[in-house]
Amino acid sequence: MIKSNILALDASTEALSIVLHFQGQTFHHFEECPQQHSQKILPLVDELLTKANCKLKDLDVIGFGQGPGSFTGVRISVAIAQGLAYSTNLPLVGVSTLAIMAQQAFEQNGSLSVYPSIDARMGEIYFAHYQAQNNLMLLVNQECVIKPDLLNNDYIATSEPSIAVGTGFKTYPDVLNDFENVTINTDITLPDARYMLAHVEAAFLAGDVVKASDAQPKYVRDTVTWKKLPGRE
Repeated sequence: MIKSNILALDASTEALSIVLHFQGQTFHHFEECPQQHSQKILPLVDELLTKANCKLKDLDVIGFGQGPGSFTGVRISVAIAQGLAYSTNLPLVGVSTLAIMAQQAFEQNGSLSVYPSIDARMGEIYFAHYQAQNNLMLLVNQECVIKPDLLNNDYIATSEPSIAVGTGFKTYPDVLNDFENVTINTDITLPDARYMLAHVEAAFLAGDVVKASDAQPKYVRDTVTWKKLPGRE
């Protein structure tokens, strides 16, 4: 049960999602709108605040998707969250996009072991392993960017039934053929801010927050050495 008043947003991938939890009610928007995030995000935030009869200053904390994802999208998420927090002096909590998808698998399906992935282009995926602990999906080892065919037992535990989610495995489903314990959930492909709420509240209640000036993206891939393809963020 979420008790804090939270605004959370993510623009790190093709999806744009915003959630507002205020006085026990949840207002939510999710859509896939590549390259339209910067134009749409603030009007949608205003729309949700109006629906909830809420002002930014009434909130406790703002959450944002800190990546990994498209470099442009991650920067939008961080910058918008910073701008909103600067105007209200609210604390910020960054949540991994991979954690968001793992949390969705847990909350929707009760999945206790989840391998989320995002297509990182260039024949690679962003990848991690998350496990449930106290109703929160927590990271096992580290998030990484990797060529899918390099996934082996060092990355995927073969001892427990697990779920794989995200565009990485939508693009490269065959790489999991050797792992009989892992099932791909094709319903969860992109992060949805609705499933940030548990992480944002847990961090807020623990005091694990940052001020606007200290909010940081999490690119995982830290350097860009390729030429951007037309129409790609």
